[in-house]
Amino acid sequence: MPNSTEQISPPAKKKTPWAWTIGTFFGAGLLKPGPGTYGAVAALLLWYGTAHLFPCSPVTLAIGTTIAAVLVTVIGIPASTIVARESGRKDPGFVVVDEAAGQLIALIGISADWRHAAVSLLFFRIFDILKPPPVRQLEKLPEGTGIMMDDVAAGILALLCAHLVRFFLG
Repeated sequence: MPNSTEQISPPAKKKTPWAWTIGTFFGAGLLKPGPGTYGAVAALLLWYGTAHLFPCSPVTLAIGTTIAAVLVTVIGIPASTIVARESGRKDPGFVVVDEAAGQLIALIGISADWRHAAVSLLFFRIFDILKPPPVRQLEKLPEGTGIMMDDVAAGILALLCAHLVRFFLG
């Protein structure tokens, strides 16, 4: 099976602007080193800024975060498919919309406190990098679905762990 840096076809001469903008999560995926971390941090900062710019109840924040996570995932699947095809790579490292979606999932129901957000980020990056079962198996799904769903699963695991830490440690 090709890895994310292996060229599986020649890159396309033309890029689809909307897909590359979404796929790189507005350019966060072009930063080095560790574009995935930049994508997750970008999502966290957007969430944190929005939560403080528009203060709301914890329930409203959780609903808004859930809606954002679903939208990023639904839009991210076709965007990452297009970028992968146009770059000629199975899972390009600069596609970080998957990390943004996973991080948003990990933030559902988390209070808009920087410590809780940092714990959520830490858990998400651990699960995204280590890819414990069944996370790794989801990478085998075709194209953008496989790119996105392993990070969705990592986000769900991070969400559960972050809530457990919050429950036991406050």
